[in-house]
Amino acid sequence: MEKQKAPGSGGVGGLVTSGWRALLLPQLNRQSLYVYGSEIAVEEECTRQLQSGVLVIHPFSLIRSYYIMCMMAITFLNLIGIPMEIAFLDGVNGLGWEGFNVFSDTLFLIDVALNFRMGIIPEDSEVAILDLKQIRISYLRSWFIPDVIAAFPIGYILFFADLQYNNEDNPSKANRMMRILMFVRILSLIRLVRVSRLVRFFNEVEKVSNANLEVVRLFFRILSLFMMIFLLCHWNGCIQYFVPMLEEFPADCWVRKENLMNATVSVKYSWGVFRALSQMIALSYGSMDAPTNYVELWIVMVSMISGCMMYTVLVANATTMIANTDPTAKEYKSKMCRLEHYMTFMKLPPELQLRISKYYQARYGGKWFDENDVIDTVSTALKEEILLAMCSRLLKKVPMFQNQDAHFINAVLLKLSYEVFLEGDVIARENAPGDRMFFIDHGEVGLEAHSFQKDLCDGDYFGEICVLTKGKHLATARALTDCQCFSLSWQGFQQALVGFPDVRKDLEKLVQLHGDQGSNGV
Repeated sequence: MEKQKAPGSGGVGGLVTSGWRALLLPQLNRQSLYVYGSEIAVEEECTRQLQSGVLVIHPFSLIRSYYIMCMMAITFLNLIGIPMEIAFLDGVNGLGWEGFNVFSDTLFLIDVALNFRMGIIPEDSEVAILDLKQIRISYLRSWFIPDVIAAFPIGYILFFADLQYNNEDNPSKANRMMRILMFVRILSLIRLVRVSRLVRFFNEVEKVSNANLEVVRLFFRILSLFMMIFLLCHWNGCIQYFVPMLEEFPADCWVRKENLMNATVSVKYSWGVFRALSQMIALSYGSMDAPTNYVELWIVMVSMISGCMMYTVLVANATTMIANTDPTAKEYKSKMCRLEHYMTFMKLPPELQLRISKYYQARYGGKWFDENDVIDTVSTALKEEILLAMCSRLLKKVPMFQNQDAHFINAVLLKLSYEVFLEGDVIARENAPGDRMFFIDHGEVGLEAHSFQKDLCDGDYFGEICVLTKGKHLATARALTDCQCFSLSWQGFQQALVGFPDVRKDLEKLVQLHGDQGSNGV
């Protein structure tokens, strides 16, 4: 058989396997990388599964991803169609619907069998369970019984019972068969247990999705919430019509009052959903008159209670999602609120308060985060890559950093500090001692001295002599606009030079050559 790389993860590090088995191996996505930590670890997981020698579908395999999404769609269609069939179709389902029922029951029976070969990721472990005995024990102790109940082949029973009923000529036997059919249709309500599988499928899609994890979780949380609300309203609307139908439409039921006995299915369903929604949001009874029999009275009460529960769940989930959305912006507002209280308590001048508020806006842009904490929590290699992406173009413009050893440049990058100056701020004063060099990331800076005046912009720099000699500034540097800069201190520069004696000698020669004058006169 032809060998090929497994999709997603089977090709990581050159791992190869047969085509059909590659679909069972874990794919390389954000979730698998989050669980296993690296591509090599994912490859090792593929090797572990292949070496086990058993036919098991890995939780992060490609075929499981598509299978779960397919089952989620089939389950949702079942949860919509089953109540519609029982309540409104009056036993006249048509060949298409009967075929869909048989197909769905077959698929759910196959799903029960496949679950005995579905790998499991335990909540308290990052190692997938691929042993068939452990999978079997775990499934039998958890979802096996609900799944068997939900997969009970009612579709097959209805299909053969309908065939028998249509071929029966004896009236008494036909009536008996009709009662059996009605009982079986009511029994088919057990298939609504499949709603638990819909919730599980939503959770599984979150786990195997190859997208941004937080965005996916939020999307599926919202989608599952609205789908459950829709199913609740849909089921309630079907029950509104189904219960009077079981009572054979008594004279005081709402169906007779609205003259819906011979209406189309769409009209009956629309009225049922209208009554359900009216009762769930406590707007009305869904008709002009209050319920006149105790059965409808109980239906109304159950609808109102379910509506209250739906409203509570909706508000709670919406509140949770809003609270978890954009936490950095919320933290910024909280910090600004405390800052305003502090400035008011200290009775700072209004002009100074305004400048402090503008500084925070320019510095953080409405998002509060601790930059040092973020940088300190990543590895040294990642820290160098982050600073290289942000500042390498700035260092390349400085003559003393050009053509230098890459390791020395990385050492200098680690010593850079991010600073923000507002328009009009004096960054450095003429003849004042200086110990820092500045790189302008965004903004404009004006240099002023007795002998010259110069404007600097994005990518320019000043103060290089101060970082070399710790001397005095020869010009005043003033921010002409809000400026975002990186600074390099003398102490940090000396620490970066440790271990690079050749670079130190070259810079000492540069200082002797230029004396006390920097390239920008500062």
